[in-house]
Formats: sequence, structure tokens, C-alpha cells
Amino acid sequence: MMADILIADDDPILVEILKFRLEGAGHAVTVARDGEQALATAREERPDLIVLDSMMPIVAGPEVLAELKSDPELKNVPVVMLTARDGEADIVAGLKGGAAEYLTKPFIPQELLVRISGLVENG
Repeated sequence: MMADILIADDDPILVEILKFRLEGAGHAVTVARDGEQALATAREERPDLIVLDSMMPIVAGPEVLAELKSDPELKNVPVVMLTARDGEADIVAGLKGGAAEYLTKPFIPQELLVRISGLVENG
């Protein structure tokens, strides 16, 4: 199933890898380079799923997640946290904050695709 996916990450190499993989799997991809842009894009485009980094300029990932989950029109959009923050507290906070999945970098691209497919098909 094709989905509109927003990637919110400030790492250009990672973004290119994700975009290539997701588009290769048939998804449409939009990119935001910072948290503020991620929120604006999510509100404007209403993506089917958001891949969100924790450590981003302007507005950090956890704040973006909180904003998304408090927005009645976006709260049901699944969010996959994809971040280098691999501490137990970070993971628990992300999941408690409403993330549907929490993957740490470095990650396995195929695993991410499978998790995204599951969320898109069940969402």
C-alpha cells in the first residue's frame, strides 16, 4: 500500500537513503530538515506516517511528537522515532509520548520498511 511519508531529519545522507528506500517501495516522500518545518509540513500535507529524528534544529523531536499528539487532526498519524538516542529513558519517553515505533541509529533499512508497511497497512 502506497503512503505519503514525511521524513523529519537533518542528516542529508540519511534522508537520501530513506527517501531512496521508501520511494523504491512505492511511497511518496516529503522531507523536513528541522522540527519547525516538520510541524508545518505535517499540518499542511497530513502525511500517512512520519519518520522523526530526536535531535533536530529549532524544535527537537520529542517536542515535535508532543505537538503532533496534541493536534486533533494529526494525533492519529503514526510516528516512527528514528534516532541515535538509544538510552532506556529516551526509548520509554518516545513510546510513552505516542511514538508507534522507536528505532535507533544505526538501523537496518529493511527493518524500517517492514515496520512502516505494518503501520501503514494497519492504520
